[in-house]
Amino acid sequence: MTHGTTRPGGRLRRRLRRVAVWGAGLLVLAAAAGFGYETIARQSDAEHHKAPGRLVDVGGHRLHLHCTGAGAPTVVLEAGLAESSASWEVIQRRLSAGNRVCSYDRAGYAWSDDGPSQGTAEHAAGELRTMLTAGGEVGPYVLVGHSYGGNAIRVFADRWRNLTAGLVLIDVTDETAVEALQISRPLMAVHFTAYQVAARLGLLRLMGDAFVPAEATAAARRHAVVVYGSGSMAAARAEAWAGVDSAAQVRATVRPRAWGDLPVVVISAAGQPAAVTEQARALAALSARGRLVVATTQDHYVQHAQPDLVLDAIREVASAHGRR
Repeated sequence: MTHGTTRPGGRLRRRLRRVAVWGAGLLVLAAAAGFGYETIARQSDAEHHKAPGRLVDVGGHRLHLHCTGAGAPTVVLEAGLAESSASWEVIQRRLSAGNRVCSYDRAGYAWSDDGPSQGTAEHAAGELRTMLTAGGEVGPYVLVGHSYGGNAIRVFADRWRNLTAGLVLIDVTDETAVEALQISRPLMAVHFTAYQVAARLGLLRLMGDAFVPAEATAAARRHAVVVYGSGSMAAARAEAWAGVDSAAQVRATVRPRAWGDLPVVVISAAGQPAAVTEQARALAALSARGRLVVATTQDHYVQHAQPDLVLDAIREVASAHGRR
């Protein structure tokens, strides 16, 4: 080989390096453009995506509380992980015809301010109590929780039994599944971080349908940039990471007939393993007036797939409280 001749492999490596550098540069530029676009677009969110409810100070930050209808006892709706008050759109609208109904956003979610990043069930229960009191919503309350939301209302019911008129638990998180929670924690953290970054770079705003969950309500889709925005994803990540601690807090409330004669309906999705159904049955048995209802849908979001079933359960519990 003579001097001045370049090996073909060397030329290829240099070409690949140039492509990589240019590609990285373009990605940085695209990310910067997306970040800038999202920052500017957010300035109009307060006008185009107004909170349907009001902001209530809970001590250094505010939670979004949306209450409709009239009647007693007041029904309080607690959403699952990565969900918000908007996920209760259908249930709240239909239930408000004869009841006072309140949905809300935990700290960091949707229209609520960021708060202390503990992300535990005890912390959520405490803030729920503070918000309802500061917001002038008088108890006792029928507490309705879906999935992870069941953690917060179970702790609430244990700590403030006098403020609890009854419970409706919809396919709630199993507090005994510690190993599954430990395994899923890092996976969910990565998942929510990826969605947080995508939202902050404007991808959610540009391609909403690709990022919005299939089970999202019309309200959640309409306000997707707020409901599933970067703040909500950060809050979901914190709650997922604290999931093992939350489960331990819930387990600490479990004892025979812990709920006495409190009206309780536990709703479980169909098609689950027998052990899951038995765990739900045991949960209902914590009250002398507890009962298990197995839905006909296998959808985890039973309130979307079978709203009438959930509405009937809530009305049953509210009515049972009135007969106590």
